[in-house]
Amino acid sequence: MKNSTRGAVDPFIVMDVMEAARQSEAAGHHVIHMEVGQPGTGAPRKALDILAKTMQSDALGYTVALGLPALRQKIAALYGDWYNVDLNPERVVITPGSSGAFILSFTALFDAGDRVGIGAPGYPSYRQILKALDLVPVDIETKLEHRLQPTAADLQGQDLAGLLVASPANPTGTMLDHDSLAALIDATHSTGARFISDEIYHGIEYEAKAVTALELTNDCYVINSFSKYFSMTGWRVGWMVVPEHHIRHVERLAQNMFICAPHVSQVAALAAMDATDELEANMDVYRKNRDVMMQGLPQAGFTKIAPPDGAFYVYADVSDYTDNSLAFAKRILDEAGVAVTPGLDFDPARGATTLRFSYARSTQDIQEGLLRIEKFMRNQGFIE
Repeated sequence: MKNSTRGAVDPFIVMDVMEAARQSEAAGHHVIHMEVGQPGTGAPRKALDILAKTMQSDALGYTVALGLPALRQKIAALYGDWYNVDLNPERVVITPGSSGAFILSFTALFDAGDRVGIGAPGYPSYRQILKALDLVPVDIETKLEHRLQPTAADLQGQDLAGLLVASPANPTGTMLDHDSLAALIDATHSTGARFISDEIYHGIEYEAKAVTALELTNDCYVINSFSKYFSMTGWRVGWMVVPEHHIRHVERLAQNMFICAPHVSQVAALAAMDATDELEANMDVYRKNRDVMMQGLPQAGFTKIAPPDGAFYVYADVSDYTDNSLAFAKRILDEAGVAVTPGLDFDPARGATTLRFSYARSTQDIQEGLLRIEKFMRNQGFIE
């Protein structure tokens, strides 16, 4: 049976690394996970307790396509609390994770063959979902002096139908400030292109609060999820905010593509939004881990790094040690028992000389992982 050309997308390398780590663990080895971008904690206890009660009294069948009204209202209120943005709850669309939001937004905004700009390095699934939808991903090669974020100047001459930016970004953890984000929005709109803001790591910030695109314009799509700050990766529930005149357009797509996001996950997500104490305790761990990483990675020989503004990643230039990040990451897994992600996942052109380290696990795991990596680097003669 013949496959479609649309299905000929590249693998999500971090998932392959996870599988290699699983196989190593199955063989009896202890692996420290610094590859996967998910919290080491589960869903908040309050969410689990309320869900357990709800399951005794509710069949948890389909919800309406746009999601539970109470959850949409709660998310709209969050924009008031976090950003002082007055948001109409009707503009909030509950999705099957941020991945469902990307599929909906790309389908709602673009036609086959449209060119959509994405920053490089950037989240690899942007590129592959765009390809699978017969859209053309256009890598915008970012610069270190701009903290690996796109700038308005980078868009000149690109002929784009849309631009997708992420702040805090994966894999770098860097953020766009108010003026930089505004400049990108203005540059995009000036050509009639559509603007999408991936804000999945909002809430996980350190020195400064992340800026939402909704502070600057209503003429955009904003995507977020309960996977990161709310620690609910496997529950597959996210959301997006769309302009009011796009609501019905997106609703029709959601009805046919997904029917709805999982009802059980929506119930848990609603309760998780009230688990502030537990969620902020998670943030204390990330802050500690960030400090541990910024001290431990240079000691292990990884000095070409920038402090992340948010998220829970460090993106390192390893060109002094390898020009094959895939093979280098495999050696670190096989010889040190630490799973890390090759930069090729995020930047096909320059990722052969970069690695991403995630510090979303427990502090004890991060400390142990850094000790193992330092020992590996010393055994290779890279450090004394």
